[in-house]
Amino acid sequence: MINFNSIPRIPLDGNIDLTYRCNNNCRHCWLQLPQNSKQKSRELTFEEIRLIIDSARQMGTQAWTISGGEPMIRGDFSEIFDYITRKSVTYTLNTNGTLITPKIARQMNPKGKKLIAIYGATAEVHDYITRTPGSFDAAMRGIAYLKEAGANFIVQIVPMKANFHQSEQMLELAQSLSEHYRYGASWLWLSANHSKTRNCEILKQRLDPAQVIALDKPNFANYFLPEEHFYEEKNSSISKKDLDHDDRLFAHCINSRRDFHIDPYGMMSFCYYIKDSSLRYDLRTGSFQEAWDDFIPSLEDKVHAEREYWENCGSCELREDCRWCPVFGYLEHGRYSAKVEYLCQVTQEFRRIKDNWRENHLRYFEIAGITIQLTTDFPITENTFDSKFENFVVDKPGKDIISIQLFSFLPELSQFSLGKLVHQRPPWAVYEQRDSWVYVGILDENNFNDIHKLAILTKDNNQAIVYTQERVIKNHKITSLTTFPSDLLFLSHVLADRQGCYFHASGMILNKKGFLFVGHSGAGKSTMMKLLKEYGEILCDERLIVRRWPEGFRVHGTWSHGELSYTSQSGALLRAILLLEKSD
Repeated sequence: MINFNSIPRIPLDGNIDLTYRCNNNCRHCWLQLPQNSKQKSRELTFEEIRLIIDSARQMGTQAWTISGGEPMIRGDFSEIFDYITRKSVTYTLNTNGTLITPKIARQMNPKGKKLIAIYGATAEVHDYITRTPGSFDAAMRGIAYLKEAGANFIVQIVPMKANFHQSEQMLELAQSLSEHYRYGASWLWLSANHSKTRNCEILKQRLDPAQVIALDKPNFANYFLPEEHFYEEKNSSISKKDLDHDDRLFAHCINSRRDFHIDPYGMMSFCYYIKDSSLRYDLRTGSFQEAWDDFIPSLEDKVHAEREYWENCGSCELREDCRWCPVFGYLEHGRYSAKVEYLCQVTQEFRRIKDNWRENHLRYFEIAGITIQLTTDFPITENTFDSKFENFVVDKPGKDIISIQLFSFLPELSQFSLGKLVHQRPPWAVYEQRDSWVYVGILDENNFNDIHKLAILTKDNNQAIVYTQERVIKNHKITSLTTFPSDLLFLSHVLADRQGCYFHASGMILNKKGFLFVGHSGAGKSTMMKLLKEYGEILCDERLIVRRWPEGFRVHGTWSHGELSYTSQSGALLRAILLLEKSD
């Protein structure tokens, strides 16, 4: 049990944020409205909020986020929410759920994401952290109203030292309340008002770095891919390479982000955490368009990296993995160039886990000039792959890289939106989605209850995500990188995008020239390799790849061998194709 008397309580602000995302050049907007502010008379009125919403919508805003603090504490929340949802394509709402009423729950039926925060698995812990007796029961009541109204929602677990002993119970509670759940921020940044008392309380609630990484595991499989392959952003909001030749700390954020923030009093900026008045624009004295088109771009040159940045974060070899950004330096020390020691510790733990993961869950293979990055959710050992892949293993990726992710379990099909069924005959049922193909491994075309594989292949042919049975991985060496009967199902599409294809042939390099020997089964393809093996390098006796390169067609070896186990990663300009016909 935990000694509650020894735990400092974290003050919780009550406010509302309205976040906007657009499809042109507009960005996000937070509109904060504090609960019991002494400056309440200065808050934006509903009419002023409507004008802001209309202005943002005219500039292309389609998605909005409403958060706080607690947004529903404002008396006209229902009216604000209704106006936003009627003016948007989608929205996200962050709330603690305590003020949800049957009426509000019914309002939340429009398509959008609802995040309900929980601070403990029991009323004792939850109410202690929120400082509000009865808040746990009120949150559970609000969730019940959402369920009754048929409004989907996500349970957001908010971790800190005061509730970390209930981590497992909070996870179980979240799973019992909704099929969708997530963890909130796994580390706590300091208060923008630089209150020593409040910041001292926050510091005491920060989790150990190992706990932060355990709760906020990045997708390492995507982390090692080039930026154009990323489906998720990296941890840091501004990387070291962005500042190698540019000391403007916010230039990258302003150029790349598509969101903006408005505080409770109509002050607009490009980031939620920006509190410096010189970096915010007063919408009451100017226009939304002027703030977006002129003021925010002008801030690119406003804040420059100082000497302490270059002596610390700017020259740190951990920079690419760090979550540091200028606003966190400001919140921690009041200086944009300041380093955050806690983030250094988190990054060191992250790097340790990343290096371990890279050693045990990542391999690179190269075939026909294409690097295959293979990642697994299980440890890779010397017995994981068939020996035929040995000649194709490389230490690092080349310029042309694709990704295969292997998972040693089969998820429930109900977790996926499969798309349109376009093929249904064992061993596959194939579904088409907007940007991918879904392959479901079936034994019976009328029975989808017993599937043996699930694969998602992106239509750009850059990524394959494969779920397979654990016994396939544990009991046998992998003979196909995709664990399909053959890798051709995936790689043939990859090659087609690169002016290449497979040949059913044997092939060699003789005098630095490539030769293909083509013929029906039994025509002598393997026999030719046996006869010629002393005169050159055997590429493969069963499957070869031919690609058009700027200098001409080249033939490349593959691991898909037949009778002979000789394989090579090498390639050469194609000199001739010889058609074999076995003599009677």
